[in-house]
Amino acid sequence: MSSATESATAGFLVWRLSMKWRVAVDRAVTPLGLTHAQYALLGSLYGMARSGLRPSQRQLADHTGLEPLYVSKLARALETSGLVARTRDPDDPRAMQLSLTEEGHDVTRRAIGVVQGLLDQMLEPLGGQDSPRARQFTREVATLLDAPLDPHTENSEEQS
Repeated sequence: MSSATESATAGFLVWRLSMKWRVAVDRAVTPLGLTHAQYALLGSLYGMARSGLRPSQRQLADHTGLEPLYVSKLARALETSGLVARTRDPDDPRAMQLSLTEEGHDVTRRAIGVVQGLLDQMLEPLGGQDSPRARQFTREVATLLDAPLDPHTENSEEQS
């Protein structure tokens, strides 16, 4: 651990790691014509489709943690690029369902391969993706992601 990170807070380290990851993914998927956010949407859509789902934009927003308005904007841009198809949800005419086009599947599969290579690099100091340390790290990150985080809750209690 560098001297700059020895006294850093967990919040700062999470932020730094997320920025490092975002920049690396952005650089890696740029040759495929994608941004990190577009990759996040396409990769999530790919995984959900493999599970038999055809998510709405809202469901994809919930899954990725992106704002619904941003998912809508990304989906429209990816539709214009020919990577995503947007269709009305037959059960809710206000909702749009998303699916990958054939070209979208191809680009997403290639992007996943590139990003998996980055993940191998990132987790190598922990012994690689399949190491016990990497599995524990993944469980701990998942625990943090599952914990509720509402910035208004603490402020409300302080004001009471």
